[in-house]
Amino acid sequence: HVQLVESGGGLVQAGGSLRLSCKASGLAADDYAVGWFRQVPGEEPEGVSCITWGPGVKYYADSVRGRFTISRDNGEKTVYLDMNNLKDDDSAMYICGAEREGCARVWETPGEYDYRGQGTQVTVS
Repeated sequence: HVQLVESGGGLVQAGGSLRLSCKASGLAADDYAVGWFRQVPGEEPEGVSCITWGPGVKYYADSVRGRFTISRDNGEKTVYLDMNNLKDDDSAMYICGAEREGCARVWETPGEYDYRGQGTQVTVS
């Protein structure tokens, strides 16, 4: 039974920082790319960042590049998203997903990850 559990969201002032965590269980973490996408009600999901297995190639949306950093700890089966200099537009539900075929397959269609968590809300005021 695969589970992805996000944590770390919350309310933060513009310019502040948050660290999101995505803890995986029930899968071999180093066989999957893991990414974050965000969802605002009424809008299409938006890929935020993704990291491949193995060499850990990283993807970032242009809107977050230079502000967000993704990292993974395969031993802990956890992927982190460090978010700095947060802006109002970053407010959304942040959801992590795991994809066996790599980040490129789901980057344009983030709703199609093999597995996804329930999400953690980020609100920037």
